[in-house]
Amino acid sequence: MFERPDLALPAALAPQPQETGATAQAGLPDGWRQAHVGHWLSQALQKFDARVLTLMARNEDVPLALSNLAARGRLSASHIHITRHLAQGGARLTELAQRANMTKQAMGKLVDQCEAWGLVLRVQDAHDARARRIVFTPVGLSWLQAYRQAVAQAQAELRTAVGAEVATVMALGLEAYAA
Repeated sequence: MFERPDLALPAALAPQPQETGATAQAGLPDGWRQAHVGHWLSQALQKFDARVLTLMARNEDVPLALSNLAARGRLSASHIHITRHLAQGGARLTELAQRANMTKQAMGKLVDQCEAWGLVLRVQDAHDARARRIVFTPVGLSWLQAYRQAVAQAQAELRTAVGAEVATVMALGLEAYAA
């Protein structure tokens, strides 16, 4: 078989030696749980979101109160779900929760917090008097712009860290896989 060392699996993804101890007795290997693509995707997303929040906390265009919340760790990746998924024209809570893959109740709590911080408002839906839409406030739109800048910088840092070709392949592969 023709083998290319440049295409070899990373050590973490290579077949692991047999486990010993209790997991071996149960017949269940253990190392694979931290050595699969899903694990690395989760770790990468956590790192990316943390970097985005750090960059947003340092952005001079972000209102000081929000910058302080981000710097003190009061804003989390969960709050990014609203920024990432709320359309500029607004959305109903159920739509926003579906886009973020969260329960309506969990998204409602995030919206409550973001509303208290002045990022979003609940307004009457123009098409259904019974419904409310969540929309960005002017402060929220500043936050959204800071998010856009932070994402662009974090992506540039990723590209520098792994190389342009790898970053491109990652983006194309993830886009294809998510479709």
